[in-house]
Amino acid sequence: MRHRGFRPSAIGALQTSSDAVSSAHRLYLLSGEDAIARNSVESGLTYRDAGVDIDAGDRLVEAIKPLARSTARPGADALLGGFGGFFDPRAAGFEDPVLVASTDGVGTKLKVAIATGRHDTIGIDLVAMSVNDLVVQGAEPLFFLDYFATGKLDTATAEKVVGGIAEGCRQAGCALIGGETAEMPGMYANGDYDLAGFAVGAVERGQALTGDTVEAGDLLLGLASTGLHSNGYSLARRVVERSGARYDDPAPFAPERTLADVLLAPTRIYVKSCLAAIRAGGPDGVRGIAHITGGGLPENLPRVLPDALAGRIDRRSWPMPAVFRWLAERGGIDDAELLRTFNCGIGMVLAVAESRAGAVIEALQAGGETVYRIGRIEPRSVKPVEYTDGM
Repeated sequence: MRHRGFRPSAIGALQTSSDAVSSAHRLYLLSGEDAIARNSVESGLTYRDAGVDIDAGDRLVEAIKPLARSTARPGADALLGGFGGFFDPRAAGFEDPVLVASTDGVGTKLKVAIATGRHDTIGIDLVAMSVNDLVVQGAEPLFFLDYFATGKLDTATAEKVVGGIAEGCRQAGCALIGGETAEMPGMYANGDYDLAGFAVGAVERGQALTGDTVEAGDLLLGLASTGLHSNGYSLARRVVERSGARYDDPAPFAPERTLADVLLAPTRIYVKSCLAAIRAGGPDGVRGIAHITGGGLPENLPRVLPDALAGRIDRRSWPMPAVFRWLAERGGIDDAELLRTFNCGIGMVLAVAESRAGAVIEALQAGGETVYRIGRIEPRSVKPVEYTDGM
């Protein structure tokens, strides 16, 4: 493996020393994962013969240095070359910060990116899934690291992916301070790769959003999603397969776009607008935020509600995007399954004190969000999420 974002080091390199390797039997360590025994010097094996191209990894590191530098922010210069990345919270303006960490991937949305050869936005999804999980706790994302794993490194593809990661970091205001490229022959099918992301943010002590202050009567504000974001793709791909549609076909519900355009629309990054809304709401304006990911509204909203409270949601209060209606119709997906698999058009939900709702909505809209009043908090009877249509 190659520590990408850090100075190329002994990790992933050929390990040899004259006092540790005998002339009759030499052992080469492959990134701590595997070992190849060579019975004689004459066989002449190299790491490249085993399927790992160190030079390609080095070229990738050089190619992405400008991408990392473009994400520099107070607290991190985003310069590559060390064994680890540094971040100075005080330089970022924090006095007594509590760190918040998150990790995620993009699931089988990768299969769509790989099938269509479109790799330039999947990195935005990777960043979004982690940084959105930070901001719902009131934390400002500070820095990000990524892990790119593949069977054979295609530097052009990897550079596009990292370019998307850098764009996501710029949107979120966090620095890309490091990463890892793992070339593992035999682990992945030809052309396949996998991604994981890691984000760390900070919030001043005593200012974290936990949902503990949510009260009956609070308004629920929903922020529009850009589409499926990065959840439910195993089901979505099955529906596409059943329908007989191809990714490069015009979308049946939006013929001006291809199906790939719709399915690969990047996950929206809500960081800057939500941080602005928290500030605009004052000390007790925004009381809880839920990132609507896998599990949809019924699984994610309860994560920020006290046990005695429930969210009453009016499903008629926002327009469900056509892609979800098409998936439901072509896949025979019932309403309950649709709501617990996809975001159905709402990517983030804020529980807000009614007296501060105007200021919060204004800040969100100024940040480019489409805001819907989707419901209200009320005492819980049975379920933590209830719908006005009786579901």
